[in-house]
Amino acid sequence: MIKIYNTLTREKEEFHPITAGKVKMYVCGPTVYNYIHIGNGRSTVSFDTIRRYLEFRGYEVNYVSNFTDVDDKIIRAAKELEITTPEVAERFIKAFEEDTTKLNVKPATHHPRVVDYMQDIIHFIQVLLDKEYAYVIDGDVYYRTRKFSKYGRLSDQSVDELEVGASKRTGAEQQLKEDPLDFALWKNAKKGEISWQAPWGDGRPGWHIECSVMATQLLGDTIDIHGGGQDLEFPHHENEIAQSEAKTGQTFANYWMHNGYVTIGEDDEKMSKSLGNFVTVHEIVQRIDPQVIRFFLSTTQYRRPIRYSQKTLTEASNNLQRLKNTYENAVFRLNDATTSLADDRSKKSEFSQLVDQFIVEMDDDFNAANGITVVYEIAKWINRYVDQAVVSYEVLKFALDHFVELIAIFGIVFEENLADEQVDQLIIERNEARKNKEFARSDEIRDQLKEQGIILEDTPQGTRWRRKS
Repeated sequence: MIKIYNTLTREKEEFHPITAGKVKMYVCGPTVYNYIHIGNGRSTVSFDTIRRYLEFRGYEVNYVSNFTDVDDKIIRAAKELEITTPEVAERFIKAFEEDTTKLNVKPATHHPRVVDYMQDIIHFIQVLLDKEYAYVIDGDVYYRTRKFSKYGRLSDQSVDELEVGASKRTGAEQQLKEDPLDFALWKNAKKGEISWQAPWGDGRPGWHIECSVMATQLLGDTIDIHGGGQDLEFPHHENEIAQSEAKTGQTFANYWMHNGYVTIGEDDEKMSKSLGNFVTVHEIVQRIDPQVIRFFLSTTQYRRPIRYSQKTLTEASNNLQRLKNTYENAVFRLNDATTSLADDRSKKSEFSQLVDQFIVEMDDDFNAANGITVVYEIAKWINRYVDQAVVSYEVLKFALDHFVELIAIFGIVFEENLADEQVDQLIIERNEARKNKEFARSDEIRDQLKEQGIILEDTPQGTRWRRKS
């Protein structure tokens, strides 16, 4: 039975979906005004890993992750880049898709954009106005926070505590509100900014309203899982709950999940654009194998912080390479495996116990750190098995298929590398090309082998080769 740590109750709870065998899951996506940094990528990868595990356990997952394509930051970026707001959004949506594809993130079932739901947002706000959960001042619409009795429950804060913080804010907007705790549902249009017509005045939606609208439109009034980064717990998710439940009268999400930060430096400072200490995914995948980045981000328990450093990346690279070596050695050994052996059943049973242990660990709030530890034990089992004098094809194929399936949960896909005979043949072809002064072809073969992890050493005794360890 899968257990999930629910931020709302601060307890691990058994997972019971609304509909048996199906999961309705909403994860807050990026505000598309720049490339995503590794911290943003951590959230994307964490929930992709959780989705993959739910699917591995047999669930059909309806996975929704939005693009915020209307926002103050996007408007500022448009002015700086001297292009339109939609052009900024389109540029960085494309960049997000390219970068996350390299990290082997599965596309969401739906990737809604705010601009496509504007009429739904206006209707949603009108319902809140009709119920007196919202009010209009000079074309702006605000939510009456105190009217929602459960406000602050998700972030474990009282209204009095929140009031102290809110009272310290300054600015014209604060002066307009009935209460400093109230938040914007609709922002009155400013000159030159993108806007839409609404009954209370032209403008655009506030940040929080969009997710409530898109989640309920695509998944229904109550969803199974709502996820996002730890920094979204307050105020974004707190506000989503308030406005959604005020509108529908239903529980908005049964399970709230939040991933931990990526930290950087000796002081474990949170990585963020506002602090200027970030590294973009777009930049790092140009110089580091994207599979290493994916492995680094997906193999820590999602609620725990991850320290980004050269040391942790090197550890991830080394661990991933060991798993790749296990796969390659097992694939090669299949070539001389025998049809069957007397102990096939007992060997399969022995291996299956490790798979069962993996499920136990991952069922415990998707504990990827413990799960990957079991995968390392599975790799050791396979390595010991392939070293035997006689190997059963049936057992090794059984173990290899499961190994590949489990590692795929972490977003890692192994490709079959060149067999030794193929390497030898390419080296013969390369030597012939060098002899004929066809150096372009010779270099092409060397590069091809290098991409497959084959290192060539030209010696007086001839060309030697080895697989990169």
